[in-house]
Amino acid sequence: MVQADEAVDRPPGDLTARARIRDAALTQFAERGVAGATMRGIAEAAGVSPGLVQHHFGSKEALRRACDDAVVDALGHRLAAAATAGSLVESGLLAELLATSGPLLRYFARATVDGSPAADTVFDRLAAGTAEFLSTTWPDRFPPDSAAANSAAAVMTAMHAGTVVLHRHIGRHLGVDPLDRAHPHRIGAAMFDVYAAMADFAASPAGERIRASTAEYRTDDRGGEP
Repeated sequence: MVQADEAVDRPPGDLTARARIRDAALTQFAERGVAGATMRGIAEAAGVSPGLVQHHFGSKEALRRACDDAVVDALGHRLAAAATAGSLVESGLLAELLATSGPLLRYFARATVDGSPAADTVFDRLAAGTAEFLSTTWPDRFPPDSAAANSAAAVMTAMHAGTVVLHRHIGRHLGVDPLDRAHPHRIGAAMFDVYAAMADFAASPAGERIRASTAEYRTDDRGGEP
């Protein structure tokens, strides 16, 4: 079980009752979903009274919105900025993110499954940043604002976000929780190995045959060019 006081992206010293309640809610919502979590359970996890939770947030829906805002601010801004700057490819970025944002990532995983607007916002920001990164790095392959860039960015974002959403299943195969701060490198290392292998495959005769066989379906993505 993830503890409410596990590292969360917030200003140092932000240990007010409101912050403790928000952090506890992130964990409770991630584990039980918004429908399954209770104000009393959140209060108990935060070490405060239910009345204080009510005083600070008024309702469970307002508390959910506060958690949504925290996820959008921490993950949406941070990862989108990294994608735009091209630092997503720097070694250690994913490990650092997992080590410092475990509860936020777990909340994002549950919010994505539950269809929260916050998950949509984070995904959209990541996809936009990824599209800019692809267009800047490979402008001929992914022209700015093209269908090719937008399609690739959406798929790439889904591939990466999927490792967070499906972390429990990944953990069953790894034998460890990949979102635990003790194992922040496992997803990133495996992802890099997959990309390296697929790059080799794409350049192989089999990959070239697949590229040729799908070229006729890509005219819409490339503005009429296969």
